[in-house]
Amino acid sequence: MNTQAVLTAMLPEHLLLLGIVVLVGIAIVGRWQRATLAVSLLAVAGAAVAAASLALGGYAAAPFAGQFAVDPATLMAKAVVLAMVLPVLLMSRGDFADGEFELLILSSLYGVCLMQSADSFLTLFLGLEIMSLPVYALVMLAYRRPQSAEAALKYLVLGGTATATFLMGVSLLYGSGGSMSIGTFSQTLAATDTLGRAAVVLVLLAFFLKGAIVPFHTWAPDAYEGASVPVTAYMAVIVKAGVLLAVVRLFGQAKVATPMLELLVVLPLVSIVWGNLAAIRQPSLRRMIAYSSIAHAGYLFYAMLGDPAGRLQSVTFYLLAYGVLNLLVFAALPAAADDRERDRLENLKGLFHRAPFAAVMIGLAMLSLAGIPPLPGFVAKFLIFKNVMAAGYTTYAVLGLVGSYLGIYFYLRVIQFMFMSPDARGTPLGATRSFAIGASLACLAAALVVSVFPGWVLSRF
Repeated sequence: MNTQAVLTAMLPEHLLLLGIVVLVGIAIVGRWQRATLAVSLLAVAGAAVAAASLALGGYAAAPFAGQFAVDPATLMAKAVVLAMVLPVLLMSRGDFADGEFELLILSSLYGVCLMQSADSFLTLFLGLEIMSLPVYALVMLAYRRPQSAEAALKYLVLGGTATATFLMGVSLLYGSGGSMSIGTFSQTLAATDTLGRAAVVLVLLAFFLKGAIVPFHTWAPDAYEGASVPVTAYMAVIVKAGVLLAVVRLFGQAKVATPMLELLVVLPLVSIVWGNLAAIRQPSLRRMIAYSSIAHAGYLFYAMLGDPAGRLQSVTFYLLAYGVLNLLVFAALPAAADDRERDRLENLKGLFHRAPFAAVMIGLAMLSLAGIPPLPGFVAKFLIFKNVMAAGYTTYAVLGLVGSYLGIYFYLRVIQFMFMSPDARGTPLGATRSFAIGASLACLAAALVVSVFPGWVLSRF
């Protein structure tokens, strides 16, 4: 084992681990709790800069052969995910006082990074569980209403079901291929034997559950609604990014063929349609975002149909565009003493007259998530469907594109509430917090870069 290679290749993970150790030390000492946010911001920002620097330098290494490896594309994907955590930490200021939130976020983030470099199912499973377990606690920690306990329990039970399904699939893959390498999955995609097909289906279903693909989506609306705003933002953006980037790594350079092709078309397409239709009737902003994320998960799984060489690029770009705009919604959302009232869409009526900054930021995010050009959401969807068509699946691309138009209504409905409706009669929303304004501006800056220079951004991946 080359110590230098271990230290360099895992530098982002080591910086996160250092932040975790410092936060644990602060909790044990019982002092300097106000420094927890600064420590977590430094750890995450340092990890993001380290990953980006290594990627731009063309660094590639496999310090643990067959278990953990990095390359420029993987490192840049890590940098993107790490950078998107910074607004989450900023908007959490004032919601959590004792440092538990930051500690759990960094712990979960360590698992997200580990999954992106996994070369074996052992490492992938370890990363998946390190990512998931702190999030179960975060949903309960974010207790703001009676449903939080039920949401956390549902998320825990269905998360455990996904883990059991994944392990069963891995055991069958091992029985079929005799190896724990994740390359076994891509090799078994075209298998004709029952054992191999069952193994691939079980692994895919586990990730469908983690990514909230219909019909394995039922935990998402309750968990998103029951958690506080920063936790919901983390689940909607970072957890989804970790799951989808792990799926891309699983598929590798393999092309999808029948019968797995139908599985990767039907369920994501149903998710696109059902997520967009169900979001229309939601009275809660966070439930609406949950169903929106179900639809976006469908778009992301659609990327697996495209050219293998462009999968990671298209998925990373989509996650960046989708992530910064979702974070912008949560960061710009005005504060309120009552979490239930803050979450009601009805209370956004007339928001432009009371809080123009918040209304403009949320409006821009809604337009982008709807896929309105020239905003980044349009570019991201265009890239996904272009790759699917280039792979020869024009009919599937057209069906997905038609399904995506169903979502325009509920995004524009939010804009109509904020700009073209009289003031709400419910509990008035307060001003956006100063740290949340900083997070909003950071997300806006990232969205502008992606909108104005999409080619430059794509060339980084």
